[in-house]
Amino acid sequence: MSPIDFIRDLANPDLSFLWKALVIAVMSSLICGVIGCYVVLRGMAFIGDAVAHAVFPGLAIAFVIGGNLILGGIAAGVLTAVLVAVFAQNRRLKEDSVIGVFFVAAFALGIVIISRAPGYAGSLQDFLFGSITGIPDSDLYVVAGTGLGVLAALFALHKELVTISLDRETARAMGIRVFWLDLALYVLVTLAVVISVQTIGNILVLALLITPAATARLLTDRLATMMVLSPAIGALAALVGLYVSWSWDYPTGGTIVLVLTTFFLLVYAQRVVGSRA
Repeated sequence: MSPIDFIRDLANPDLSFLWKALVIAVMSSLICGVIGCYVVLRGMAFIGDAVAHAVFPGLAIAFVIGGNLILGGIAAGVLTAVLVAVFAQNRRLKEDSVIGVFFVAAFALGIVIISRAPGYAGSLQDFLFGSITGIPDSDLYVVAGTGLGVLAALFALHKELVTISLDRETARAMGIRVFWLDLALYVLVTLAVVISVQTIGNILVLALLITPAATARLLTDRLATMMVLSPAIGALAALVGLYVSWSWDYPTGGTIVLVLTTFFLLVYAQRVVGSRA
């Protein structure tokens, strides 16, 4: 399928799910691209994978009772993030240990809950790998509103988040409330993950957080530039991935991830070649 045919399909009223899928994919990529810069800066890629596990019971409960999946995921993710932030204050346990305990337990709880629903296998597959073509109109507004809220919060807390990412002890000495900023970042990552789950699935959502930001990091040493490049790379990969998946009938989530990975490898190769020249 040519790009022109793809554009025609987007404009076709009978294929309205296609443009909704594109809007959701691009919005999710933009939000994850921005917040992913903080995740990469702090070297906490594990948190993205863990949060994806944490939101699962909320998604499962919402599915079983016929509620909104996004709101269910947000509730579960925020609750788990609060528990992690509180328990991580115990100096006998490192943060990654607490994350491993709570977030995996949350995922296991989600598995148990979704197993009680009719059509268990198909539902689980949608949660794990995404179901971008079945997104209702209401989710467009929820994703847009949540995304704007995440960006506004990141803008308001930018200086403090960068400070604790670079030197937590110095931040404490300056009187910055590290605990509350950690909690805020967990919650914002949770929100970004939840709005992306339908696009790319629970398993692959980490790619939207990490790969665009890691690619941008290879291109620049300036955080401001990185925070422009990362969402742009993510949005472009979403567009290209959706086009390829629609044209050749590939899974959308997996295709977007492979496009993102291709971008990363191309930039990495260019950097290696450039350093040897």
